[in-house]
Amino acid sequence: MTVLYSIRTVLLLVPAIAIYTIVFGIISLAGGLFDGSGRFAHRVAQVWARCIIVTSGVRIDRRGELPPGSESCVFVVNHASFYDVPIMFAALPRQLRLMAKAALARVPFIGWHLMRGGHVLVNRTNPGAGIFKRMQRMARAGASLMVFPEGGRSDDGVVEKFKGGIFLLAIENGLRVVPISLDGSRLVMPKGRFSVHPARVVVTIHPPIPTKGLTREDARTLAAQAQQVVSEGLRT
Repeated sequence: MTVLYSIRTVLLLVPAIAIYTIVFGIISLAGGLFDGSGRFAHRVAQVWARCIIVTSGVRIDRRGELPPGSESCVFVVNHASFYDVPIMFAALPRQLRLMAKAALARVPFIGWHLMRGGHVLVNRTNPGAGIFKRMQRMARAGASLMVFPEGGRSDDGVVEKFKGGIFLLAIENGLRVVPISLDGSRLVMPKGRFSVHPARVVVTIHPPIPTKGLTREDARTLAAQAQQVVSEGLRT
């Protein structure tokens, strides 16, 4: 069966995803000429994500309550698969912005969309003070940030230590942190394997963690708290 899924991935899914990325990337870029807020670009990205999810045979089961649509917050999610981004875009009916490596800006279509869509691109070796201003602009635009705080994909599904930087930014911007447990995406496309498998993915949205009254020194504690919530959500 794994061989059949590998053939399906190469002959069907890769060409389909490439077409989706090019077509919706062009639509996103064209719309960006008239909408500098990134809102139109994200709506296009949500349609792109749903197309990938449906074509791949992924079923999403969302649990828990989202914060009010008018509230900007920071969604922190565990990371185990290349499919995590389209899964989250399809599962969360919110204006989302990604925090991603600045190097992705050089990737055709995807990188162009990230730049035009108001996403937070970070040079990890030298983040600089500009990231704080980009976070402020994002919050003023009514969007929320989605981050994978582990800094990379997990090999075995175990949630790795959350890095503290994004939690410091959440505290400094007064944004609540919303932990999300993403369970099952590793079965769709495990790290190191070029084969996509249909699967059911459970997206559990946990209650927001307030940052009001916290200081810079609380960032590590907040990161550990969010990591614990996400980890426990994978075992329920």
